[in-house]
Amino acid sequence: MSRAPAKASNKGELVMLPLGGAGEIGMNFTLYGCAGKWIAVDCGITFGDDTTPGVDIMVPDISFIAERKKDLLGIVLTHAHEDHLGAVPHLWRKLGCPVYGTPFALGLLRRKLVEVELDRIVPLHTVPCGGGIDLGPFRIDYIPVAHSIPEAHALAIRTPVGTVLHASDWKIDPGPLVGPCTDEAAFRKLGEEGVIALVCDSTNAMVAGQSGSEAALRDSLIEVVRRCRQRVLVTCFASNVARLETIARAAEATGRNFGIVGRSLERIVDIALECGYLRDIPAPLRARDAGFLPRDRVLLAVTGSQGEPQAMLARIAADEHPDLVLEPGDTVIFSAREIPGNERAVNRVQNHLARLEVRVVTDRHAFVHVSGHPARDELAAMYEWVRPPLIVPIHGESRHLTEHVRYARTCGVPRGVIAEDGAVLRLHPGPAEIVDHVPVGRFAVEGRRLLPIDGDVLRSRRRLSFAGVAVATVVIDRKGRLHGTPQLTVPGLLDGTDGDLDIRAAAIAAIKEAVEALSPEARRSDEEVSEATRRAVRRRLREAFGRRPATEVHVVRV
Repeated sequence: MSRAPAKASNKGELVMLPLGGAGEIGMNFTLYGCAGKWIAVDCGITFGDDTTPGVDIMVPDISFIAERKKDLLGIVLTHAHEDHLGAVPHLWRKLGCPVYGTPFALGLLRRKLVEVELDRIVPLHTVPCGGGIDLGPFRIDYIPVAHSIPEAHALAIRTPVGTVLHASDWKIDPGPLVGPCTDEAAFRKLGEEGVIALVCDSTNAMVAGQSGSEAALRDSLIEVVRRCRQRVLVTCFASNVARLETIARAAEATGRNFGIVGRSLERIVDIALECGYLRDIPAPLRARDAGFLPRDRVLLAVTGSQGEPQAMLARIAADEHPDLVLEPGDTVIFSAREIPGNERAVNRVQNHLARLEVRVVTDRHAFVHVSGHPARDELAAMYEWVRPPLIVPIHGESRHLTEHVRYARTCGVPRGVIAEDGAVLRLHPGPAEIVDHVPVGRFAVEGRRLLPIDGDVLRSRRRLSFAGVAVATVVIDRKGRLHGTPQLTVPGLLDGTDGDLDIRAAAIAAIKEAVEALSPEARRSDEEVSEATRRAVRRRLREAFGRRPATEVHVVRV
């Protein structure tokens, strides 16, 4: 049993407990505990990869706080990115608490809740941009920050024992184009008041300089599009509303018609319009309309910057889209950075485009993307504004967190503590220290069920993806004699070549030998016949391939 509940219930103690997003990029979920109560900051997803076959998205294991949900005062959302709010529809039933966010974040969340029939159940509370809320011993003030999505905020979490600044996703951009600049004055004021700790974004802690301005990117993208002669597609994160406006302005500046392709883009545009954004751009074309226009008069924003197989760009590149066809001389601009782990999927799409003789432009070729996360100069500025005595890095893999602490110390921050997922970090009283650990993990989302990543189902899938599967059928008569030749299929290992046919024949012979070697009594037992068959198949296939496939045996009695 963790000591965290007792410690968090002490009147003068403040603890932080990340259950996701610390030691990894994505799946953000951070708890703060004070006076026996808890709040959760963000509730996000992460994506599956080659180690999780058949899994599209994953959510954090929140068992710790689910067991204490009567003391959970709410989920407080910093912004509308999937890795910060995408898990709410999948985890809310375990928590049953209010959810707080700005109009844009809740606009996106409502649409997600409709899909799981929770839209009329989850209590959503709108926080105005730059506003605040009181939850038990917590006063939470929203501080506007620039990011790659509207209405992103850092949180000043005030408690009776001190204030923590939780700055997950932010940057310093003098020209964000959509939404306000990062509120330097508010951060300086917070620094004058004093904070216990700065809990801070580490994504670009290894990147020198600044992340770059959306305004400068807009000028560059216009010039890149101006040099294109035929149809142009720009792929970016659907949530990057400023980038969508930039693409629309690039179309306007180059005499092209702006359009969007992809359901998530359509949804984001609808939400943006509801919240007062994108109202000065023309209504975007849809894919079916673009085909009627000259190729040099079209500029389309499309989903699929991360190589997602079901996204529009992957379908277009594979010539599987019903309305859009790319031809030699067309251009696809990747206006997004690859999320770690997505490199192979992105390369696959780009190879498809190359075969079509389509020109591919990435941030390695031209200035077509700026990050939404702070590089070193911006981190240094935040340290100078807030003057934190302690840095707690989040939103990064272990190498990012370690580098962030090292860099903060060179900038004069006295202390840094790395608290990865599951670490209970006592922030007050006394020097910050990790006082306990709680179990953490991941669950795969499959429809409305959650599967543990290390559970039997996914463990079996991983084994099948590596070793394959064999299915044997053995027919036995009433006297325990084999009736006909056993049947064997081994998809993924054996095909119709002569060599494989020989291996299959040898495995079938081994089955017959193993079954006939059983005693008459054993042959009357389906379990004994099945086990003998399974061992024979696995032994022969291991000799041939060095693998032991999962083996299923059907025993038929006639």
